[in-house]
Amino acid sequence: MPLGANKAAIMGVAGTSAAADVVLLNAVTITSATAAAEFTGIDSTYGEYIFGFYNVNPATDSQTLAFQMDTDGGNDGYNDANITNTMFRGFHYENDSTAQLGVNTVFDQYQSTAFSNLGENVGGDADEHISGMLHVFNPASTTYVKNFYSRAVELSNSAGAFDFFTAGYFNTTSALNALKFKFQSGNIDAGIFKMWGVK
Repeated sequence: MPLGANKAAIMGVAGTSAAADVVLLNAVTITSATAAAEFTGIDSTYGEYIFGFYNVNPATDSQTLAFQMDTDGGNDGYNDANITNTMFRGFHYENDSTAQLGVNTVFDQYQSTAFSNLGENVGGDADEHISGMLHVFNPASTTYVKNFYSRAVELSNSAGAFDFFTAGYFNTTSALNALKFKFQSGNIDAGIFKMWGVK
């Protein structure tokens, strides 16, 4: 993907024109308890959509950030797209007691309409959060399933650096046109979410 002058947009500090390769389409800033961050208007204009999430802090301790997409603009509850995915992670505790790399099968999904996890056990303290990027390919296709992958890093409630890799697909040939981020339980206390289109 050629970035060139669009590096600023990818890093979240500036927008780009509609003629650019990467176009910042929308941003949601949360500063107090909010149930979710939602993006609509996803269509065939772009072959790839990139979603950034920055310093996302849960209102309560030990929460898991997740996402799901919808075929009806979010009107029917984000429950009509089956996800199959896999996740692996590396982590290192702040006290140097444990460091590991491995598959986290607890968060694997098989043909499930549940929200797909992007991390786990995000700490609720003011300085604890999760940040990362999510890529979704050809969500408006009516021929193919829709692939996605994400990489996220967080300061967990166990005082450690966690690095998550998640990938999978939406097993539907219906066009997906909306996406929602939320914690599996409780509100988002703070964070910034952005959506780009890639031509």
